[in-house]
Amino acid sequence: MRKLKTYELGRISVEEYKKSEKLPLIIVLDNIRSLNNIGSIFRTADAFRVEEIHLCGITACPPHREIHKTALGATESVDWKYFKNTLESVNLLKEKGYIIASLEQAEGSIILDEFKPAQGNKYALILGNEIKGVGDEVINNSDVCIEIPQLGTKHSFNVTVSCGIAIYSIALNLRYLKLS
Repeated sequence: MRKLKTYELGRISVEEYKKSEKLPLIIVLDNIRSLNNIGSIFRTADAFRVEEIHLCGITACPPHREIHKTALGATESVDWKYFKNTLESVNLLKEKGYIIASLEQAEGSIILDEFKPAQGNKYALILGNEIKGVGDEVINNSDVCIEIPQLGTKHSFNVTVSCGIAIYSIALNLRYLKLS
């Protein structure tokens, strides 16, 4: 076994990324405070080829040096839009036929591995503020709440970790990933 060289990874250009098939998923950031978290989520979104990211409320927008530091250029490949508040994004996505899934520990939430997105549907995954989580009004306007089970004492992941876990699970369920 050996570690692959950068040139062996088969990376595509930004232009190729823009033209490529996307995972039918939009990431909605509900008042994310940390610029590093925003950048990291852009990078994760690029890795899974999500459709776009909606930056809502206090969530900062590119270009920004601190976002760029963790995004490593993903702000150029992943499309994004800004909304004054998260409900504007949610309402627009509902009009366009997206299923709205808030990632939150909530009454009646579905454990992530029991959430079975179906091929042919489009999804929006809402990620909440690092302290307050997804806003109550947003949860009330969601079609489903999904939860990542946690067994330790903290009962919270960093938002970027939650994002990666959830996107990976959704991509697997939609048979988007070609695993050998």
